[in-house]
Amino acid sequence: MHLRPHLRTRLRHLALAGAALALVTASMPASAAAGPGSGGRDHRPSDRGLSAVVRYTEYGIPHIVAKDYANLGFGTGWAQAADQVCTLADGFVTVAGERSRHFGPDAAPDGSLSSATTNLSSDLYFRGVRDAGTVERLLRTPAPAGPSRDVRELMRGWAAGYNAWLRKNRITDPACARAGWVRPVTALDVARRGFAVSVLGGQGRAADGITAARPPAGPPADGSSGAPDPGRTAEAARKLFDVSDAAMGSNAVAFSGAVTADGRGLLLGNPHYPWQGGRRFWQSQQTIPGELNVSGASLLGTTVVNIGFNDKVAWSHTVATGVPLNLHQLALVPGDPTSYLVDGKPERMTPRTVTVAVGGGAPVTRTQWWTRYGPVVDRLGAQLPLPWTAATAYALNDPNAANLRASDTALGFGKARSTRGVADVLRRTQGLPWVNTVAADSGGRSFFAQAQLLPRITDELAQRCSTPLGRVVYPASGVAVLDGSRSDCALGSDPDAVQPGVFGPARMPVLRDAPYAENSNDSAWLTNADRPLTGYERIFGTVATQRSLRTRGGIEDVAAMAERGRLTVSDLQRQQFANRVPAGDLAAADVARACPAALPNDPEACRVLAAWDRTVDTGSRGALLFDRFWRKFTGTVPAAQQWLVPFSAADPVRTPRAVNTAAPGFAKALADAVAELRAARIPLDAPLGAHQFVVRNGQRIPLSGGTEALGVWNKIEPVWNAAGGGYTEVAHGTSHVQAVGWDGSRCPVARTLLSYSQSSNPASPHHADQTRLYAGERWVTSRFCEKDILRSPALRVVVVRD
Repeated sequence: MHLRPHLRTRLRHLALAGAALALVTASMPASAAAGPGSGGRDHRPSDRGLSAVVRYTEYGIPHIVAKDYANLGFGTGWAQAADQVCTLADGFVTVAGERSRHFGPDAAPDGSLSSATTNLSSDLYFRGVRDAGTVERLLRTPAPAGPSRDVRELMRGWAAGYNAWLRKNRITDPACARAGWVRPVTALDVARRGFAVSVLGGQGRAADGITAARPPAGPPADGSSGAPDPGRTAEAARKLFDVSDAAMGSNAVAFSGAVTADGRGLLLGNPHYPWQGGRRFWQSQQTIPGELNVSGASLLGTTVVNIGFNDKVAWSHTVATGVPLNLHQLALVPGDPTSYLVDGKPERMTPRTVTVAVGGGAPVTRTQWWTRYGPVVDRLGAQLPLPWTAATAYALNDPNAANLRASDTALGFGKARSTRGVADVLRRTQGLPWVNTVAADSGGRSFFAQAQLLPRITDELAQRCSTPLGRVVYPASGVAVLDGSRSDCALGSDPDAVQPGVFGPARMPVLRDAPYAENSNDSAWLTNADRPLTGYERIFGTVATQRSLRTRGGIEDVAAMAERGRLTVSDLQRQQFANRVPAGDLAAADVARACPAALPNDPEACRVLAAWDRTVDTGSRGALLFDRFWRKFTGTVPAAQQWLVPFSAADPVRTPRAVNTAAPGFAKALADAVAELRAARIPLDAPLGAHQFVVRNGQRIPLSGGTEALGVWNKIEPVWNAAGGGYTEVAHGTSHVQAVGWDGSRCPVARTLLSYSQSSNPASPHHADQTRLYAGERWVTSRFCEKDILRSPALRVVVVRD
């Protein structure tokens, strides 16, 4: 925070929080002393003397000032609750293992904290975590393997601030107003939520398999061995860990000073996350004078800025291709399916009996089975069965189940002064479970690292220790299936790793100071097409394999930007909303030429396709028709038959290309798309925004952007509702966008957008205000420096103190 010199000097010497907060408050206009909806009165929630000042600027973005980490957590918890109390409370019901009690055992959770398919499965998993004291042990682990004192203080303060808001305010959100499941929380609950986020790619992905695994009662009824088919399992694992099909993704690019107008770095971050539920982002600025000053976005329920910037460095994350789990295939003791052999000696599994309360019914009790490697699982997702037979079971290893350090990583980023500082934070904390990091700094440096916490599966270990199943599954998917009967197949440790059984930082893909560093959820290989990264183990991702259309389009765009040079923040903003369709550039002309033969009686459709401008702007005519055709074509025609020119590792950005209009299914996909739109009474040449929109408080908001299949940078995955008029909601896609640079002053040049806005409460003035900005392709000018905060015409202040 940049206060005037005499205020800054006084702040350094103040010992008491009250004096510091009084000083900050005194610097604000008297007219700003009322919080949102306060009617001119300050809200003063408190908890054991904790306090903070929350200053709101345009679009409800809070700037939180406190004297230390506990007080900063207090202000953050209070402000998050003000915007998202129902979503937060729902998540705390999840980690308490109480969804079945309040919402019924068979209903589906929102999926933000695990992949459990029912409330009962979710409860059995999270109640098991609670009963085992897993998070308590992690909290007791000294740093650096465990969380730092600063992070523990943030969690303590966050819980207190959330509880204070509950005590002092009436909930107006109809999603949980007067609901009995909205209750105070503890710092341990906050930590449990952080644990759930860390294991999303491991135990959280396998929640159904952990809670449903049962010892066999006898041989399979069909007389088979029950062993999974290697080929089908490999393909299922490949699809399961294909990031392009996930509900989370992202684009990010850092440009070095070699290609910018002023020699300083630039960063464009464009994470693709769910628009509803507990995996939403929330914007804020967090300030402890003289200690921390960072602005950006936090995942709901987290205490830190996860993606953001300060006056020297900016960073973003993209979901990575590294597989954060592995399997150990157990050889069971004959006649005892709950014992397994290691080096010929039997070891008994450890039963964990878990009981879950069910509203209106009897409690449900199940037993989970644990081994030296982790829990026994009988599946990874519905399509990847791992049967527990009389001879074999599968145990899941998730190293992130010992990782509660992600908040330390984010906090370290917030205090970093350069990309070298970012790299040092990654080396020290090793807390990121499933994302890459892309960063730029004011000194002109760019940075990429796939610094994930991954099981230490080297290709040599996989070659030596894979079971017959693993020898097929690992090359295809990166999921290792190791022989659990051999102690010499243990994962081992790297000397620079913060915990056993994981890769140390020296083994991770890193790219420093390239003209551009870009990732769109493919592996690290083509982070820069002129400086490909190789030499990493298969578990991190593939090398010299076909890239997604979004990656190919992104590389084309940012490489061209770097070639032009003299880039500014405005160039980043233009890239975000260019809305170019790589699939259209590759295929639209071929489709239009083949259309008359495919649709001999429908010249209108062919004219619309030929005239389409190959963008997904709201005014683009023909975009909706091509989109519906392309989804059907790529969803029904095998990938190997879609293109005439196959993929070449020597030309990975330009191949494959030339759509195969003679492929079986091409003409049907085109005819079906036309028929679908006509049946919905949607004109074939309708502007996209007339049929791609969201409804907020009864108002239609047209949206640009396009799906993963189209390869659009500004990705959205809308929900098709033909009866409702087309795409009438967004499941996930562009979320918190930031375009950041520096101009030599103490204030970063930053433009941001939160596509779905700060609050999910329809009664909030910040329920859809940024959604309208996003629809208009307009941006928020970040108010980072003190002078800019104080000049905000929307400035409002909430003093949260004892």
